[in-house]
Amino acid sequence: MLQFPGNIILASASPRRQQLLHEAGFSFDVLVKEVDESWPSQLKREQVAEYIATRKADAYTEEVNSGNIIITADTIVCTGDEILNKAADRNEAEAMLKKLSGKSHEVITAVCIRSKKQNSCFHSSTSVTFRELSDEEIDYYITTCKPFDKAGAYGIQEWIGLVAITSIHGSYHNVVGLPVAEVYSRLMSFQNH
Repeated sequence: MLQFPGNIILASASPRRQQLLHEAGFSFDVLVKEVDESWPSQLKREQVAEYIATRKADAYTEEVNSGNIIITADTIVCTGDEILNKAADRNEAEAMLKKLSGKSHEVITAVCIRSKKQNSCFHSSTSVTFRELSDEEIDYYITTCKPFDKAGAYGIQEWIGLVAITSIHGSYHNVVGLPVAEVYSRLMSFQNH
């Protein structure tokens, strides 16, 4: 019988992260706190995701000290050295999708898992390639899916993922927002004391 750790708090409002963690067999509570997601400009791409995930975890000291395991995550989309955040509006979403059209980009998700005695921060990187997207397809996607809460202005599990992605190198679930296989193995090794 698998023994899953208890007292897990997922510090994410993302329904996709919640679904993935649930499907991996974990019971958890969701607790979201507002955290400043800006970062120092000298950080490299992978460092940015880990910096933000760590900053989120730092907001949960009280919960960790009370015996809980906290999971925080941050996903960024990168084309070259440029980081594409969440789109503020339709124009930004359109500009981002045009940058991704016909090219490969990196999706980096950093995760922090923290308990009283253990701390594990890591990142996973996946390369995603889009075929050329027409202006009409970009407009249709933005109109139907409103991807304003997603890094890079797209969700791989939505219409655009079905019709526009030609290849993925790395974890699909990482692009959804949580590298589940790695989160699972690290969580299962945590001692909840």
